[in-house]
This record gives sequence, C-alpha cells and structure tokens, in this order.
Amino acid sequence: MSSNKTRKQLMAVVMALIWALVLDIGTALAKEAERSGKDVVDAVCGNCHNSGKDGAPKIGNKQAWSQRTANGLGALTQHALKGIRKMPAHGGNPDVSDFEIQRAITHMVNLSGGNWTEPTNKKAKTADRSGKDIVNMQCIKCHKTGVNGAPKLGDRDAWIPRAVNGMDALVRSAINGHGGMPARGGMANLTDTEMREAVIYMFDQSIKGPH
Repeated sequence: MSSNKTRKQLMAVVMALIWALVLDIGTALAKEAERSGKDVVDAVCGNCHNSGKDGAPKIGNKQAWSQRTANGLGALTQHALKGIRKMPAHGGNPDVSDFEIQRAITHMVNLSGGNWTEPTNKKAKTADRSGKDIVNMQCIKCHKTGVNGAPKLGDRDAWIPRAVNGMDALVRSAINGHGGMPARGGMANLTDTEMREAVIYMFDQSIKGPH
C-alpha cells in the first residue's frame, strides 16, 4: 500500500510538471505571435493618441504627425521605447514588443495621412537592399509615371536640376520628404544608406536619357 501511495504521489508530481511545461510553452508561443499595429493601437496606444491626451499627437491629425515622421520609423520607435515627455516607455505597457511598437507607429502614421509599409517580419534580413531593388519595390510606384510631380525615371531634364545642390542634398530631400513625396518614399523601414542607393540608382538611370 505504501508503495502504491508513493507511486501515485510521484505520478501526481510528474503530471504537475508536465502541465507546467505545457503552460510555459503556450505562453512562449503566444508571445511569438506578434500583434498587428491596429491591435496594439486599439489595446494600448489609443488610450492617449485617440484624444491627444497629455500632448500625444492625435490620430488623424496630419500636421501633428507629419512633423514627427520626417526622421523615419527608427527615430519614432526609439522615442516610444524609451518614453518621451509625458509618454512612458513602451507606452506604459512593457508587454508590447519592440516589433509591435513599430507596427503600432506605422498604423497611426497611416491613419494620419501617411503611407508607410507596416513591418511584417521581425526576423527579416538586416542587410541593406540594393538601390535597384528598392526602386523596383517602392519608388517606381510614383517615379515611373510622374505621380504627384515626381521626376520620371529616365527623364534627364527633370533630374539634372534636382542635383544642382549635390547628391547629399537630393538624398536628404528624399529622406525627409519633399513636395508630394512622403518621408522615405512612404517606406519607413528604409535605412539612410538604402535611400541613398535608391536615389543614386534613379539619377544614374535618368541622366542616360529616355529608355
């Protein structure tokens, strides 16, 4: 009897350990399932950004957000991670991951007149993409036909005057946004190096004259 009782007790301990392991795995998997920008805004960011509480830029206020988007997603993410003015770090919710914050910022920017691409894979390669890749992926949407006054790819006469102040000035203009072009061409996760490569590629292709 004593032996049976001991076995039952051991079995109970084993089952408890198994259930604890299952719960830990479930929690880990749940954390891996990153929420969308909308989900995070609805659950966390909207508490202040829906109304503009404590000076937070109100969702939908194009002017307030345009002043903040010029430096790109990286700078805005750092502000949100560390906290700025009356906004606490991580928006006051430490369970929100860095990646989810990037998505939430992008969602709010897009609701406020922006046209950013929401990050889709936190494990995406960090290597810089080529200028040609970026142009074909994003820039061509406007520069192929001259949407909103964008200089058309291949139009030598349109590109030459834009480089009169040097390539650095032209790249800065693309990074910060200019005229009808949003900051970083509306693709917030482009690095400064990638922006430079894209601008140089378009310029080089265009000064050769019409294709």
